[in-house]
Amino acid sequence: MVNAERLHKCADISAVDGFLDELSNRADDAGGAMAIKLGKLSGAREARWMHLLCGEPVIESADAAEYSGSSAAGFNISVSEIAALKAQVARLDEECANLRGLMDRLYRELGVSR
Repeated sequence: MVNAERLHKCADISAVDGFLDELSNRADDAGGAMAIKLGKLSGAREARWMHLLCGEPVIESADAAEYSGSSAAGFNISVSEIAALKAQVARLDEECANLRGLMDRLYRELGVSR
């Protein structure tokens, strides 16, 4: 919060959380959400947030494992995180299919059977 005080002095952390909640709950007709709550890392006091100005964030599995309460029962995943993961899986599926096609072509050209 210290670095952000150069832009705007907030009363306390709850004011920052309130503003970030507003940004994450913006209506679609207002341009949609501009921030997403990532969760709290173990040992951290506050939850982390990420902007959505460049699209959905990709959460690495190493980061996800660091979230406190990351057990299956206690891990809260937002709808936008699920959408980002689905998009990533679809991209990886397409990339895998392209690589399989390339491998099949190489096998044919080299006369190698699998």
